[in-house]
Amino acid sequence: MPVVLQLQDAHKRYGEQALLDGASCALTDDQKVGLIGRNGAGKSTLCRLLLEEEDLDAGEVVKNRKLRLGYLRQHDPFRDGETVLDFLERDSGQPEWRCGEIAWQFQLPEPMLHQEVRSLSGGWQTRVKLAALLLHDPNLLILDEPTNFLDLRTQMLLEEFLDGFGGGCLVVSHDREFLKRTCAHTLELSRGQLTMFPGDVDGYLANLEERREHDQRANAATLAKRKQLETFIAKNRANANTASQARSKAKQLERLQLVEVAGDEATAHFSFPTANARQGTALRIEQLSIGYPERTVAEDVQLEIEHGSRVGVVGDNGQGKTTFLRTVVGSLEPLAGTLKWGHGCQIGVYAQHVYTTLPADRTVEDYLHYQAAPGTTIQQIKSVAGSFLFSGALVEKKIKVLSGGERARLVLAGLLLEQHNVLVLDEPGNHLDVETVEALAEALCRYPGTVIFTSHDRHFMHRVATEVVEVVNGKVVSYPGSYDDYVYRVHKELADGLRAEHATYCAAPEGVPATGAGKRKLSGREERELEKKLKSIERKIAKLDDEKRELGDKLLALSDPAEARRAHEQLATLTRELAALEEEWLAASSQLEG
Repeated sequence: MPVVLQLQDAHKRYGEQALLDGASCALTDDQKVGLIGRNGAGKSTLCRLLLEEEDLDAGEVVKNRKLRLGYLRQHDPFRDGETVLDFLERDSGQPEWRCGEIAWQFQLPEPMLHQEVRSLSGGWQTRVKLAALLLHDPNLLILDEPTNFLDLRTQMLLEEFLDGFGGGCLVVSHDREFLKRTCAHTLELSRGQLTMFPGDVDGYLANLEERREHDQRANAATLAKRKQLETFIAKNRANANTASQARSKAKQLERLQLVEVAGDEATAHFSFPTANARQGTALRIEQLSIGYPERTVAEDVQLEIEHGSRVGVVGDNGQGKTTFLRTVVGSLEPLAGTLKWGHGCQIGVYAQHVYTTLPADRTVEDYLHYQAAPGTTIQQIKSVAGSFLFSGALVEKKIKVLSGGERARLVLAGLLLEQHNVLVLDEPGNHLDVETVEALAEALCRYPGTVIFTSHDRHFMHRVATEVVEVVNGKVVSYPGSYDDYVYRVHKELADGLRAEHATYCAAPEGVPATGAGKRKLSGREERELEKKLKSIERKIAKLDDEKRELGDKLLALSDPAEARRAHEQLATLTRELAALEEEWLAASSQLEG
């Protein structure tokens, strides 16, 4: 696993903030690394520095001559009137059949290949960009927030792509589930330093908590020892017989140092206003049609939402989730039917792009004063501001200089200062870091009121949703299962669709081996042999999974760098063996099902 890209002793400052302060890291051509850090820590800046779109103040970016770097472009690379196939051929220089084969991996249907690419939704355009990325045959990818605004289906396609991608990648994301499914290593950017952890984001966060508790215990013991020494010195330094002992203890006292607590950074604390638990129906919808004068999005909607439930609204992009939420809160008039809230419902709203419409010239404190319910004291406002990391001079900052994450936190803080027993939240986790999303999920789970929300973050949805409403094919219906059931169904639909469409979108020209069409039917004996092979592979995968888990647990306890490096190399070998077995299993499974 050769190192293809390195950052050495890097320094980068913006004003008073040191984003990188002597930071170093190395990326190989086979490691999949998730980059995490708080909002404003400098993750996007780090990506731009590695891509050499920005310059370091000091230090060096070192590239291996074999590096083929690819990155997911956030800007629009398309030309006017250009079709999907035109763009893929122009951007990659590859023939039409090869572009069609790669497009199939992202379920870009045949008719869409001939559509104007700028007429597609943002999610479909992202799929086109990913196909173009793969056509360049990179061996290292840099993906900055690739899942922002992607629906569940497209996220799963991206996961499939990264799982099958043979090179390395650096993924910046606040989506914990996506990181866990795609990245076996975690790189943290904190206080200007980069720290690599040989495990996924869940393992990293668990290890961070263990280290924090260990450091806190060590500091408590140090403080107790310090107090003991100070008492001895005070009693004995004036006595001629014990003065030398007191001086010796004073030297011991000087050597006692507190350790910096791992990950001990400020975290937002959410505490939604106390809402009285209510019984009965919070929202009743009958024969509702939603949409716009020129287009109906869904019709004949029949729903009842009970007080105290937390309803996750799911569906692909463009199906109408936001239209449904806007109709529910009254910012969009229904086309037909009735929608009635229960008596005493006080509704608080977080809209998906509300942070972009904040009054730019107001300060943080001004905004919170304006949002606060009558009777809220200045101390309560300052307390809420502090819990959302707006303390000291930060409350005087103008909204126009806040980052996207800071603005999202500010809107949520304003929501907490109002009095609501119903919350309607459209993508509340966008632009929030991993720790803040986790804090928001915990607060919503404690909240006794009613919550109706949508999110593409699977970890967040799994934690919060007690019921699921699906928006699909012009209908809004209660889903007869949990959110995990819904995820399983989408994953199965996606897998079935890929297998079914393989022959259509992978047709190779004459002389090029076909990849899915024209296969003969297997004999009974061949089927039995394949089934035996699958079971054998599954046993090997289970065995390697156990070994990998044991090795991961061992790594957490190792303190010797040499042992940790050896264990890390073993873990990388196991990961490669597992990947090879999983590919073998998929090939045998596809052959059997075909």
